[in-house]
Amino acid sequence: MDGTPTGPMISRPERSGNIGLLIGLALLLIGAAAAFALMDRAVAQPFILALLGILAVVGVFCLFAGAIGFLRLSVRPGEANPLASAFVDTLEDGALITDLDGRLVYANRAYADLTAAESPADIRVVERVFSSDPDAADAIFRLSQAMRDGRRAQEEIRMPCPLGRSEGTARWYRVSVRPLPATKERGGRAMAVWQLSDITRDRAEQENSFQELQRVINFLDHAPAGFFSCDSTGRIVYLNATLADWLGYDLAQFDAGDLDLTDIVRGDGTELIRSVKGHAGEVKSETFDLDFVTRNGLGLPVRLLHRVPFGENGMQGDSRTLVLNRSRGEEVSEALRAAEVRFARFFNNTPIAIASLDKDGRVIRTNAPFLRLFGAIDTDDESPKLEAYVTDSGRENLQKALTAASNGISEIAPIDVPLVEGSDPRSATFYVSAVQEGEGDGETAIVYALETTQQRALEAQFAQSQKMQAIGQLAGGVAHDFNNVLTAIIGFSDLLLASHRPTDPSFQDIMNIKQNANRAAGLVRQLLAFSRRQTLRPQQLELNDVLADLSILLDRLLGEKVELKVIHGRDLWPVMADLNQLEQVIVNLAVNAGDAMTVGGRLTIRTRNVTEAESTQFDNTRGMPPGEYTLVEVTDTGHGIPPDVMEKIFDPFFSTKEVGKGTGLGLSTVYGIVKQTGGFVFCTSEVDVGTTFRLFLPRHIPVVSEEPKKEVKEAEPEKVADLTGSASILLVEDEEAVRAFAARALASRGYTVYEAGSGTEALEVMEEADGEVDLVVSDVVMPEMDGPSLLVELRKTRPDLKIIFVSGYAEDAFEENLPENEKFFFLPKPFTLKQLATTVKDVLNG
Repeated sequence: MDGTPTGPMISRPERSGNIGLLIGLALLLIGAAAAFALMDRAVAQPFILALLGILAVVGVFCLFAGAIGFLRLSVRPGEANPLASAFVDTLEDGALITDLDGRLVYANRAYADLTAAESPADIRVVERVFSSDPDAADAIFRLSQAMRDGRRAQEEIRMPCPLGRSEGTARWYRVSVRPLPATKERGGRAMAVWQLSDITRDRAEQENSFQELQRVINFLDHAPAGFFSCDSTGRIVYLNATLADWLGYDLAQFDAGDLDLTDIVRGDGTELIRSVKGHAGEVKSETFDLDFVTRNGLGLPVRLLHRVPFGENGMQGDSRTLVLNRSRGEEVSEALRAAEVRFARFFNNTPIAIASLDKDGRVIRTNAPFLRLFGAIDTDDESPKLEAYVTDSGRENLQKALTAASNGISEIAPIDVPLVEGSDPRSATFYVSAVQEGEGDGETAIVYALETTQQRALEAQFAQSQKMQAIGQLAGGVAHDFNNVLTAIIGFSDLLLASHRPTDPSFQDIMNIKQNANRAAGLVRQLLAFSRRQTLRPQQLELNDVLADLSILLDRLLGEKVELKVIHGRDLWPVMADLNQLEQVIVNLAVNAGDAMTVGGRLTIRTRNVTEAESTQFDNTRGMPPGEYTLVEVTDTGHGIPPDVMEKIFDPFFSTKEVGKGTGLGLSTVYGIVKQTGGFVFCTSEVDVGTTFRLFLPRHIPVVSEEPKKEVKEAEPEKVADLTGSASILLVEDEEAVRAFAARALASRGYTVYEAGSGTEALEVMEEADGEVDLVVSDVVMPEMDGPSLLVELRKTRPDLKIIFVSGYAEDAFEENLPENEKFFFLPKPFTLKQLATTVKDVLNG
């Protein structure tokens, strides 16, 4: 049967009756009862038993007929809707209505045909129709459960033969059930509607389609050419087995999105693929010759036939890209093929960006590096002019070069132009070459562009470094000379004060001279800090402890208008630094920040550890090698630093403050101290937002066997009871004023003083003294022979001779010129009379 309706609706036959028959049956039973009552009991008993037996058999038969659905209560004639019945009977799918107990209420002709029911008495409910196949039991159970729960359900069931048949080919059926709500017309009874469809043909078509699809995929996978598809972000969403084999990937382990174009395309070739642009609804095709890279890193020259559809807003869809292996196979000729492959590889893998231009300066063809360099430019023009990539300041020179090329001039000087900026300023050098007539297809010029952004940054960094080094050398030289002058001024002031009482009218004037000389000495120390030639006393420091001790002082310096917030990093690494100098760095930065917040604000000092990987991720930290650092950030909410001022903030004597409110040495001192400590200092600022200084100090890893360096500390006057002595001292100093002061100071303390103006003269004095000299006090920087050279010569004849070096430079500046493990003592300039006498006394008694 094909399921086509052939007759009217089929339902169980229903018995009709009326009230007259019921009354007649009742009167008959009453009459029989009366007749039995009038008869003799013995005669009536067999008749009574026979009647009861007949009634019992009729009752049992009615019970079984009702249970199997054969016997039902009849509905009233004309109560069914003829239009609904006619509609259901015309359905191709079988329809069955049952109550919730599974009793059949209604079935259409299609259902009878599908279940091979030849008469109304043969119609069975769905559960009984599929009961012959155990494999269908689970599906039928789920449908029956859904019917009782009042919900929809659908199953597809495979039967070994058609329903109602014992043999034949396998068939597929779709069975569904849905609830039919109760209504007054149906006596308030809820029912269920079952639908039965034969889907064997649909299943066969699906299987055929799937097999055809598998064949197509098999053909594509094993085609002699590679194929892949990528989305707009460059992720590979499909690749065939041929391409996977070329690249060395296992296709069985490949999932869409696992690979990106950058994983399989060498160099800047991805920029070529992503450069295809189009409008909504357009499909673009391009051909590219470039190199793929296999999983083991080998190169694979290929030709791509790249086709891309564009959707709304010109968004790229998934590509269809055919890949031709250029490393094998035959094309026109082997020599031509090899030449094309070599040219494509050279053209797209060169580090120089190349583009051909027409007479209007529009870009016609480019290589991959050109797209990488200029691909960030946002332009709707498919063939933009080259000047679109150049800032206004460089377009005039570029236009002159392009005009010269269009006129056939071959010798065109390179031009340096700034490029249209993205997040950072960029620059490039353009080499323009003319294309002779007939050589190109509408091309008039070839432009070779070499990005010079990093080169310019390195040049600027080198220039800044050279400038700071030159200024540092100048500052150091000036500081050294000033130290000699200040040593003489302070020393002779001490001599005068020693011969004047406090009541003397001249005493106060001499004190003013000494105090101003000491102020000048402070400025000189700052110059030495900038030039990194001061003497540091490094020690292991915990920065959190240093900041905790400084916070009270900083609160007082900043005042009530500025809020100080110190954020301590956890498990902070120790550093090696001079405590006093590091405190000066923090104080200088805090004072500058306070001056920048005239109306109030917040100063935040934050510390934390910076790993080697993190050290490369900061902005504006060029020149700092990767490593482990302890970071100190000093951030204010002040008026910020303009860009034109930013380049000069570390220069000595540069200040934006009013006259008399700053020396201009605060930040230069910070720069010098941090640099001499081995660290780095960087500044970022935004006008009207605030400024952040970052100090990167190298992490110090303590060594158990590390011993502190022995050194002579400045003596505390109150601990020295007697500064006199009787030893013989050789004083070597090329500055006559300093030598005169020192000689008088030592002689006044009872010492025998020999004087020498140079190292050579000192050796002569030593020979004349014939071993009577107990101590040598020598300057470091002298003509003819410096202090370290003098020490080497003295050790040849007096290996145990004690020597004190005095210098305006740092101790480290000359220590490296001395023999290893050489013992000496050091006194920095400028020094007072008491400092000189105390140091000499300590060395002689040591």
